[in-house]
Amino acid sequence: MKILVVNCGSSSLKYQLIDMTDESVLAKGNYERIGEKEAFVTHKVRNEKYVINQAVFNHDEALKIVLEQLLDKDYGVIKDLNEIDAVGHRIVHGGEIFDKSVLIDEKVIKQIDECSSLAPLHNPAAILGIKACQKEMPNIKMVAVFDTAFHQTIPEENYLYPIPYEYYKKHRIRKYGAHGTSHKYVAERVSEIIGKQLESLKIVTCHLGQGASICAIDNGKSIDTSMGLTPLGGIAMVTRSGDLDPSVVTTIIEKENISANEANTILNKKSGLYGITGLNPDFREIENASVEGHEKAVVAINLFTKTIAQFIAKYAVSLNGLDTIVFTGGIGENQINIRKKICEYLKWMGVDLDIEKNNIRGEEVELSTADSTIKVYLVPTNEELAIAKDTMDLTK
Repeated sequence: MKILVVNCGSSSLKYQLIDMTDESVLAKGNYERIGEKEAFVTHKVRNEKYVINQAVFNHDEALKIVLEQLLDKDYGVIKDLNEIDAVGHRIVHGGEIFDKSVLIDEKVIKQIDECSSLAPLHNPAAILGIKACQKEMPNIKMVAVFDTAFHQTIPEENYLYPIPYEYYKKHRIRKYGAHGTSHKYVAERVSEIIGKQLESLKIVTCHLGQGASICAIDNGKSIDTSMGLTPLGGIAMVTRSGDLDPSVVTTIIEKENISANEANTILNKKSGLYGITGLNPDFREIENASVEGHEKAVVAINLFTKTIAQFIAKYAVSLNGLDTIVFTGGIGENQINIRKKICEYLKWMGVDLDIEKNNIRGEEVELSTADSTIKVYLVPTNEELAIAKDTMDLTK
């Protein structure tokens, strides 16, 4: 069974074609700068990379070019679009409507649109991707997989904000979380690696990347997570502020005489580690600068790592214990010193990192010593495979 996984951003279209018989990636790529003359797609087949510079002005045009790459006479991986059995779409926000993946129909598309106010950059783009696929592949079943669905098991005391309850009733203002597909995947994978039932483990998963979130998982279910109403909440990220005293926002609006939308842009795109340091919004550059002694970069990295450790300790309380910490995401999988600093803050809890084992990137491995009472693992995430699995289960 061949599954096409599609992940649409406001100006991008990421994709993978996965053969589910052996879970191998036949082809993958990313169409960038959709809507501009400089648009291009990077298409990868096995170890070969092809860059096609082709201006496209909407997701429908971009998808046509992507499908042409899959069918290409020289490096194509299928001969006919009918070889694609189903399409899985990543949807960032499902609100309270969706607590699991679903087959897509017109009602589902309408409900995804209803959640667009909670993910204005992502949900409308996802709908464009769905409609483009429906146009090009009208007879192929499609599935929506939601980043927020995994977190729908969070109890009320963990998802309600201490604001007038009427705002929750009227506007559904509450914690929803994000990265649920990743948190679920790495938790299931670490239970397989350890050789214990997922339901028997108390796990904290750390998805650390450009966007970053922490999740407490008990009995295989999310019981708390760091991101909130939107992906702006939680730990400080590369350009996002994370949690703040709410008065910070109102004070900035008042002092700078700006709108709520302008403040939102500042908090999402000009804050975080980038806001503190003034360096390029690239985590690797900021970390390298901290190693070289850049004063504000040192502060930013200390803030980043300490806040993550604080969330892990906080979630040990929510879990009433902790068996395993899992690192994943671009930073979690590749930044050796970041994992080390986080674990050093948690040594008092019984976390003992093996420095030699930790000297690794992007591989499934236990990072803790034999004496560590809390085990630490590195598990590369694979959200595309998780989406493909849900898609196969709902369509086969």
